[in-house]
Amino acid sequence: MGDLRIGDLEFQLNRKAIKHLHVSVLPPDGKVRVSAPDRMTENAIRMALIARIPWIRTQQRNFADQPRQSERSLESGESHYVWGRHYRLDVREQRCQHHVEITGGKLRLTVTPGTTQENRQRALNKFYRDEMNKRVTALIEHLQPVVGVQASFIGIKKMKTKWGSCNTTTSRVWLNLELAKKPPECLEYILVHELVHLLERHHNERFKAHLNRLMPDWRERRDLLNQSPLAFEGWSY
Repeated sequence: MGDLRIGDLEFQLNRKAIKHLHVSVLPPDGKVRVSAPDRMTENAIRMALIARIPWIRTQQRNFADQPRQSERSLESGESHYVWGRHYRLDVREQRCQHHVEITGGKLRLTVTPGTTQENRQRALNKFYRDEMNKRVTALIEHLQPVVGVQASFIGIKKMKTKWGSCNTTTSRVWLNLELAKKPPECLEYILVHELVHLLERHHNERFKAHLNRLMPDWRERRDLLNQSPLAFEGWSY
C-alpha cells in the first residue's frame, strides 16, 4: 500500500493480483482509493488516473453537496428514516424488553429507565435488521430464479464504504444494514447488483447489459440511493 499524488489529488494505491485498475471515491470526504494490477507500472497508473480526474472531481463534488443527517443522540424528537420515510423518534422509558415500532406516525423506542445511548442504538439496529431480513427473504425467493444464480449466503451488516459486496469465489453476498433507511427500490437494486456479480465479476459492459435486462431503471434507483441523506459517515455506490 502506498500514496500517489497527481496535482492536488492524493490517491491511496493498493497493488493486487487483479487484471484491471479500479478507482473508488470514498465518502464522506472524497478520499480516492486505487486498486492496480501488480505488474502495472506507476507511469501507466498515472496515465489511467489522469483520464479519470473529471469523474473523480464530480464524485467529490457530489459528496460535498449531498445532504447529511446530523449525528444521532437517540433522544425524542430526532429525525430517523425507515424505508425512505421520515419519522420523529419517540423514546419511552418503562420496565420491559427493549423494542422499536412504528406507531402514530412516529418511530417509538421503548427502553428501560437509564438505558445507555449504546444500548438504545443496539435496539434500533435490531429493528432495522429485522426489517431488512423480512424484505430480503421475500425478495431473494423471487430474484434468484430471475437472475439465474444461487447465492450460498446472504448476510446483513454495517459497512463503512459499500452498500453491498459479493465474493464471487464463495458466492457470499453482504448487504449494508443502512439500506433499511433508504427507499425499498434501493435495496432491490443493490441485491440485484450483487447477484449479477455471480454472472459477471467486473463492472463492464456485460455487467451493465445484465442490469439493463433485469432492472431497466437501475440507474434511476442508483441515483435515488446516492441522493438520499447520508448517514453520519456516508456511503455511495
